[in-house]
Amino acid sequence: VLQLGPQLPPRLMQQPWHLLYSTGRDGFSLRTLYRSGARQDSPALLLIRDTEAQAFGAFSASTIRSSSSFYGTGETFLFSFCPELKVFRWTGRNDFFVKGDVNLLMVGGGSGRFGLWLDGDLHHGGSQPCETFDNETLSHREEFCIQDLEMWGLA
Repeated sequence: VLQLGPQLPPRLMQQPWHLLYSTGRDGFSLRTLYRSGARQDSPALLLIRDTEAQAFGAFSASTIRSSSSFYGTGETFLFSFCPELKVFRWTGRNDFFVKGDVNLLMVGGGSGRFGLWLDGDLHHGGSQPCETFDNETLSHREEFCIQDLEMWGLA
């Protein structure tokens, strides 16, 4: 979280963050992650470590929630610590920021590819280059197994 501070929108840089959800504490469930979300319209930071010890994730200026359509703003971004911090910001090509239901959470998209996706039990996910962020694959593989996942929100 500290390394990502300078990448956040200026209005959020000095705000205190707190842990809303952790697979280690709360179990592996996308439903539980949604329920653990901060107050409405509070930004959220998803941090993921896969079973190959790669760390990556997404920042959403909006609460991570279940939705029938994409939501979010151009402040949304993807990032990877592989091996140092790389941030992938909005390209302006589309507005496929965040969308999720009980079976799937997606961040970024276009042409059937998602910058980051997580399944409903938070055991598997994937990452592909997408139009929204023109990102690299965030993990070493396009599909990965999740070891740990945390969601942070503003205190």
